[in-house]
Amino acid sequence: MDLKIPDTLHVDAYQMRFADVADVELEQLHALSIAVGWPHRAEDWQYLRELGRGFVALDEIDRVMGSAMWFPHGEHFATLGMLITSPRLQANGTAKWLMQRVLAECPGMGLRLNATRAARRLYRSLDFVARQTVFQCQGEARRPAETTDLPAGHEIRPLRSSDLDAVIALDAPGFAVSRPVHLARLFEISLCYGLFRGEKLSAYSMSRAFGRGHVLGPVAALSVEEAIAIAGPQVEAHAGRFLRIDTHFDTGSFANFVQQCGLPIFDTVTTMTLGEGVDYGAAGDGRAKLFALASQSMG
Repeated sequence: MDLKIPDTLHVDAYQMRFADVADVELEQLHALSIAVGWPHRAEDWQYLRELGRGFVALDEIDRVMGSAMWFPHGEHFATLGMLITSPRLQANGTAKWLMQRVLAECPGMGLRLNATRAARRLYRSLDFVARQTVFQCQGEARRPAETTDLPAGHEIRPLRSSDLDAVIALDAPGFAVSRPVHLARLFEISLCYGLFRGEKLSAYSMSRAFGRGHVLGPVAALSVEEAIAIAGPQVEAHAGRFLRIDTHFDTGSFANFVQQCGLPIFDTVTTMTLGEGVDYGAAGDGRAKLFALASQSMG
């Protein structure tokens, strides 16, 4: 895709220009997300800047009027996110201008994003294809009424740094590509549990501070029963507090478990892709499936 993107954009009576998201004060980015009702804290923005790259749209007096980011996972794949503009600016082409600038930085890469309702039409105009729905579930976490009994020979324990390679290998089929850099960073800031069959890792879960409370994800497992088992300790750890989980499941055992934990569906977004072979991986043949996302931006 050979895109020639102008460095400036005229909107109404003023002119906007690009700036690197890394060069902007965190307070400005935080104010931008607050303005559109997104829950991101300044700390969440910093985490995203450490793992990704992006641009902001600045007006003539250096106010941040929009943003867009991408997060590489290897040389050939990236997730996109943090596309934020006011509704008025989106109608005036600012969102498309930002997205085209990001796409120009990712030539030949497979791309995946999670689109809000407001942005879906824009992404379709850029040839992204809708794949599946993400259900944002959140609320005050409560312990599930029933617990899953582990089969003989299974053990749940906190993950150790020596388990990270096993986590990366288990995660890759469900996410569709390996993401060692992202998982290593998540490992540093998350509460992490692993489910082991003997010495072999068969499921893992992570949770971390985000937005109004904590987010549970990613969760990857070889079976739905193991996904429920490994998510259980995370819910226990956050019982009585705000917890969020982003999942592709709205029916079945895992979705029922999420509902029983006091986390009803709050909103939905649509997973969309550009390029070949960039949908989420599939379970089966001894491979794990992704039951919860790390975030809507990171997948």
